[in-house]
Amino acid sequence: MLTMEGFTCFPGLMWEKVLSKVKKAIVFMDDKCSENLHWNGGATSLLEAGARNIKQFSSFEAGGDNEPKAVFVVSTLLKGRTADIIKDIISMSHFQYCIVFTAVPHSIHLLANKVTTELEGNPVFEQFEEKLCEWMGDMNYTAEVMHAPVVFAPLSQQFLLSPIFSQLFPLLPSDLESINRKRPEKKRFSSLLDVDIHSLPPELQIQIKTLASALNAMFECTNTREESFAVGPMSRLIAGELASHPQAKNRRKAAPNKASIVFIDRTLDLTGAVGHHGDNLVEKILSALPMLPGHTTDIQVDMLELTNLQRTPDIEGVLAPGCLAQNQSSPARSLWETMLVAKQKEAVMEVRGKLVEAASKENLPIKMSMGRVTAQQISSYAQLFKGQAEAVENHAGVLQLALATAQTLRHPTLARWDASLAFQRLLLQALGDSDLAAVLKQVRPLIKSACGSEGSEVGSGSGEEAVLGADDLLALLVFLYSLSEEAHPGEEEAQEQVERELIGALTLLLTRQTQLSPLLQSITGASSPEEMTMERAHTALEGVFETLRVVGHAREHLKQLHSVYTPSDGVHQATYRPFLKQVLEEIFHPDRPECPDIEHTSAGLTDLLKTGFSMFMKVSRPHPSDHPLLFLFLVGGVTPSELRLIRDTVSTHRPGAQVLVLSTRLLRPADIPQLLFATDRLVPDIGV
Repeated sequence: MLTMEGFTCFPGLMWEKVLSKVKKAIVFMDDKCSENLHWNGGATSLLEAGARNIKQFSSFEAGGDNEPKAVFVVSTLLKGRTADIIKDIISMSHFQYCIVFTAVPHSIHLLANKVTTELEGNPVFEQFEEKLCEWMGDMNYTAEVMHAPVVFAPLSQQFLLSPIFSQLFPLLPSDLESINRKRPEKKRFSSLLDVDIHSLPPELQIQIKTLASALNAMFECTNTREESFAVGPMSRLIAGELASHPQAKNRRKAAPNKASIVFIDRTLDLTGAVGHHGDNLVEKILSALPMLPGHTTDIQVDMLELTNLQRTPDIEGVLAPGCLAQNQSSPARSLWETMLVAKQKEAVMEVRGKLVEAASKENLPIKMSMGRVTAQQISSYAQLFKGQAEAVENHAGVLQLALATAQTLRHPTLARWDASLAFQRLLLQALGDSDLAAVLKQVRPLIKSACGSEGSEVGSGSGEEAVLGADDLLALLVFLYSLSEEAHPGEEEAQEQVERELIGALTLLLTRQTQLSPLLQSITGASSPEEMTMERAHTALEGVFETLRVVGHAREHLKQLHSVYTPSDGVHQATYRPFLKQVLEEIFHPDRPECPDIEHTSAGLTDLLKTGFSMFMKVSRPHPSDHPLLFLFLVGGVTPSELRLIRDTVSTHRPGAQVLVLSTRLLRPADIPQLLFATDRLVPDIGV
């Protein structure tokens, strides 16, 4: 019988192809493939396979005089910037044997080169092999170019992540305007639902087709025939691409295993993505600690507490940081999986339990204490390992996760997290009784407080630390506008007036910043506070509010699942109803009702006939719960809280059902403003 283990092993099998070629080679790898490998065994797996060294994929790197073999692993097309960097590295080295792996299949290289006919062999890869020999300086040297779909990373046994597509995000109505501008007036689309893949810019087409190809490779590897379903316009495009994939038709005829895959657009529920309502430890760790350079998921853990080093400016960059990805140790792996989906209290107790267990194994003098677990207690247990090199090595994974927990629990930003949670609860209640303009007025004092506290010491222990910063306020506005359809209808003029006042207040706040966050830099284009002029801030914020106004309309086209809000009935408070939970309740409903919003994507004539006949005869249409295994693919990201929600909802409605979650990124609340206001969704960076 088909199980989830077969799918969580798939990413590792794809890396085996790369590992089989790295013996005695210098490996150059781009950031996205590095992040993928980070969760698939890490650099250790390359070194154990015989690699001599691992270097960044950069024009400023090269091989040494006595290093004749190179392996390149890239997530992009082999043209443009990617090809230039490979040429630069080879030109400054003395290679005689070069191997290039790309995560983009040959068929998509043909598309990128505007070749539409089927060709025998892999001519684009063969041409690139010739170029490699040319750059090495001898056509008799050896060059190999091949496709390896190193696209997925197993973050847990129930969750696969795809860092390569971390910038892929469902389109908004403002993107539709950009598409329509390039089309004749009579051929313009009235809705995002009408957009077909050929109408998209080539860069986005390539991303969608590469993702569909990677999913096809996974189903091929596990001999699976899938039924595809979609909720949302972007999901429909991806599901359609997978359904019509040329190689998939033959696979589906013979595949013995069956599964359903449901694609869901993140934009249908941004409330859950920016909400601070999750009682989840990992969500807070991801928000509080600095990211690993070049990564979108993992963070840096300060390991100084386990050493005898003093904290001085000189040790910056001397001590390697810890991280959350634990591939080598099974106790650390199981602790990470618990932290990812458990409630915070359970997760923190599990961290303490694993530390006590590790200390006991090493006969360290641990003093047991029951009751509430504190950051100080976890730190004191971890410091028992200080100076014990062998003990640290034996339990490095658990120690990294424990220190990440302690550093988060005492982090000054947690006060702002709690303040955001309190304001979101307040606004949630206000929405049911007022129009949007009245609720927006409640945000004004928060902006004024932020303006007043700009430059004061955050984390000083005073009440100041709970004042929201500019990034927090933008996330709060996304939360509010994502629910705007639930508010009482109000006068447009009144809303526009309040919005103008908010733009003015936020403009003042931005010009008073003493430091610009990466989000503010991306939105405004200013790299320093000196560049943040009134005009620049005001123009950027006008764009932000244009986007905010359309965020609440994302569910307008849905017939059934059009609300994520239950208003107060006088007895119970207003509540947020997660979209994901509603979708799962529909899928696992005992009566198997047909939900018009979960669209089946037909893969050919047979399915179309089946759908057509069902109008006149009793032919059962495909349903997501038909098969023993269900994939949920969240296009645009999933939060750790939602991973727990999925687990709990499935165990309530269909105990024993196998559900594997796939997504483009593991979200923090701060990611959504970045993806909405500062990401080119239509023209993603494909390395060209």
